[in-house]
This record gives sequence, C-alpha cells and structure tokens, in this order.
Amino acid sequence: MALDLSMPVLVVDDYKTMIRIIKNLLKQLGFEDVDDAADGTEALAKMQGRRYGLVISDWNMEPMTGYELLKQVRSSDSLSKTPFIMVTAESKTENVIAAKKAGVNNYIVKPFNAATLKTKIDAVFDN
Repeated sequence: MALDLSMPVLVVDDYKTMIRIIKNLLKQLGFEDVDDAADGTEALAKMQGRRYGLVISDWNMEPMTGYELLKQVRSSDSLSKTPFIMVTAESKTENVIAAKKAGVNNYIVKPFNAATLKTKIDAVFDN
C-alpha cells in the first residue's frame, strides 16, 4: 500500500501537548488531514464515522487505553485493516510483544522526532 499524504490521520492521546507535537510533525512530513481524539473511546467513535488511513495512538490513556483501542480496531470487520502505530513512553519488551500480538503495525518510543516518525510510517506502508 502506497503512502498517501492526503489520507486522513487520527492522532489519539490524552495529553493535548503531545497531540499538538505529533500533528506538527505530521504536517512537517506533508500530511494535510490530521484529526485527533483524547482517548480510545473517542477515537473509536470517530473511526466508526470516518475512514482513517492511519491511526497513531498513545498507549497510556483513560478510560480506554491505546492497547484496548488497538484490540477493538483489530476485532472490527470494518476497521481491522487500518494501519496502527502505537506511541509510548515505556519501551517495556512485554508491551511491545503484547502490541505486536494484538496486531500493531509499528511502535514508537517517546521522545521522537519527525525523522523517526517518517521511518515508522514508511515501514508501515512499504510492506
């Protein structure tokens, strides 16, 4: 699947500053259509109303975590193919393994820059 910079991207994080940072990085990379949600519940509702080309979600959120969101997305017939990148401040091996088993496409550990984000997004769309 080719990378389309005009596709809608959903950024999910309960920390407004992190949403702003990721949105700015995506804009630097050329993405034009970036939406956001404050937690997994809000993200899932938005995903049911609109088809996103990529979801970039934080792991640690309340009430629905990024991991729970990933599992909901993967178990949904209409959403299961959505590319999903998990963002976390923790690089715990068990979290990476759990996310991989749940079907995450890629994983980013904070802090990261535009080059890292681009590499992770490219890896998702190159295979």
